Parts: sequence; C-alpha cells; structure tokens
Amino acid sequence: MSSPDRARTGDSAEAPLPTILAVDDTPDNLALLAALLGDRYRVKVATNGARALELAAASRPDVILLDIMMRGVDGYEVLARLRADPALRDVPVIMISAVGEIESVIRCIGLGAEDYLLKPFNPTLLKARLDATLEKKRLRDAVRDQAEQLAAWNRTLEERVQAQVGELDRLARLKRFFSPQLADAIISGGGESLLQMHRREVVVAFVDMRGFTAFTDESEPEEVMAVLAEYHRAMGRLIVEYDGTLEHFAGDGMMILFNDPIEIDDPVFRTIRMALAMHHDFAPLKAAWRKRGYDLDLGIGIAQGYATLGAIGFEGRHEYTCIGGVANLAARLCSEAKGGQILTNRKTLLRVEERVDVRPLGDVALKGIAQPVALYHIAGIRPAPADQPG
Repeated sequence: MSSPDRARTGDSAEAPLPTILAVDDTPDNLALLAALLGDRYRVKVATNGARALELAAASRPDVILLDIMMRGVDGYEVLARLRADPALRDVPVIMISAVGEIESVIRCIGLGAEDYLLKPFNPTLLKARLDATLEKKRLRDAVRDQAEQLAAWNRTLEERVQAQVGELDRLARLKRFFSPQLADAIISGGGESLLQMHRREVVVAFVDMRGFTAFTDESEPEEVMAVLAEYHRAMGRLIVEYDGTLEHFAGDGMMILFNDPIEIDDPVFRTIRMALAMHHDFAPLKAAWRKRGYDLDLGIGIAQGYATLGAIGFEGRHEYTCIGGVANLAARLCSEAKGGQILTNRKTLLRVEERVDVRPLGDVALKGIAQPVALYHIAGIRPAPADQPG
C-alpha cells in the first residue's frame, strides 16, 4: 500500500477528482481511509489538528473528514477555526468519532458540521455520505457562482447606466448649441473638444422679424409669447433639418452658423436653401397673424468668412459663440433686409452665383462697416441645367 501522505490522483486527461482532507491522529485510520477512498477521490491526510488547518489554508479541499478526539488541537477546535475563517467556512466537514453521545453530535452540528459518522464506520455509508455532501457542495457552489455572476452583471449594468446617463447629460448640453445630428456626431466621436476656441471659415445667417418691436409695444405679453412660440417652432425645425448650429436667439432674432463645429459640404448653398425654406414656411404664419391684426415679416442676412468660435461662460452656464467680422456683417445685412428679403454680399455670392437667382441692390453703407457693401437679394434657386445630349 502506498503511503497515506501521498496524494491520490486520477487520469490527468479526465476531470480532476474531488479532494478529501482526512484528519486523524491514528496513522492506521488514515491508511484505511486512503485505501477506501483513493479510487474515487484525491486524498490528503493530516495527523493532527494544526496540520489540518495548514493544509486546508494552503489548498482548499472539497470535503474534510475530521476526527474529534485528537491530542493537542481537537476536532471541535479545528471545526470552530474553519468556520471562523472566511476562506474556509464553506468547506463541508464530516465528523468521524467513536464518541456517540447526542451532546457531541449537537455540539458538532452547532459548530457547522455537515454530517456525523460513528466509528467503526461502514465503508459504503461513508462513500454515500461523501457523495451526498459533494453534491450539496456542488449545488451551493453553483448558486454562489451564479450570485457572483449576477452581481458582476449588476455592476456592469450600473456602470453602463452611469455611462449612458453621463452621455445623455453631455448630449443634452450639446443640443443646446447644435442640431441633434451634430450633437450625436460630437458625442459618438468624442469630439467635445471641438467646443474649445478655434478658428474656422463659417457661414453666418441672421434671421429677424420686421415689425416685431411695434407689435410688442401694441400687444399683450401672452400674444407676443404665442407668436414667438409659433415662430421658433417653425424656424427651429428648419435649422435642425439643414444641420445649422444655433449660436443664440433673443426674442425674434436668431444667429445660425454653418460649417462649425463639424465641417459640411457646400455650406453657403445649404444656408441659402435654409433661408429660402424659412421664407416659405413663414408665409402661412404671416398670413394667419395678419388676420389677427399683426403686421410681421421676415428678413435674413447671410455672410461667409473666418471667425473664432467656441464655448464661453462659467460653471453651469455656457454658450457657444462666434466672434469676428463675418458675424457683424451678417447682422448688418439682416438689419438692412426688408420683409421677404435674403441679403448677402459679393464675396459670399461668388460661392453659389451660378446656382441662385439674385437681384443686385447696389452699394449700401451699413452701420459699423467702413466701406459701402454691394448687396444682393437672393430670390431663389435656379433649376438644374438639363443634361446635354451626348
């Protein structure tokens, strides 16, 4: 018979055998246990309680067969120490003892023993008890693993929710400045750095209602708010549709940027299309308001040029701004525009002159602009030329 101190192992190609730690201060008893169980389990042995605790800590066994009456550290104390150790408290322990008093059984069960067998034990009964104990352990381990997996999933879910909440917060902040499409693009590309100050060629459109000041002087606040709500709803929808960036609005005035913070193709032509769409959608509002006695119309100015752009403000309150002569020029063009007009300058018109119908208005001195500006009213978009026969 091989020495009981040598661990028994199965075929390495098969699943590892359960590990049994047998603890008894009688070597013959350990040899008997190793002989009985070595074909079905990997058996380790300890000849005293202190050694049993060392082996259990070094290599967590699946089950411990523990004798009660041992010299030094007896089985009761070993069991108590196992249950006090967080790393070993779940290891099932079967007590084996010649002591059959009910008090001993109660004490062991109270200390956390899984089972209790009397010496001399029946080998078949011992194996049956071991198999039952290992099956219960397997089920408990499965439940524990599932609980740990569920806890990990919950942590992951919580992290994802927090990340999504953070992303929604960022998206909500960005949507104060940009169309939803641009805000989504900035978020997905991690491009919030685009809000930092930078210089870029942009197209600026100023939109303003004619007759609004007189209207507010003569109308109740509720009437003014109702008109503004209809106006903002109609114009805002078009700003989003054409991927404009609303720099700011105050009352009836709006400043809209194109080609920032994300560059777009053909920004001048897109701005003109938006402006024409605004006049188109403004017409039914104008007609309805006129029936209610409100004489309102729409003027738009468009200019293209370089500007410095970025977010300015303070903690909790930021605005996206455009600084440069192009913004001032667009504002002056808007102020000069009569109801129904879309005014631009020669430099901006050069980008699209083959595709739009314009009416030159001559050179006009604009407030805050040193030299007179050649003005053009954009009346519409020219039809695309028919394909020439090959």
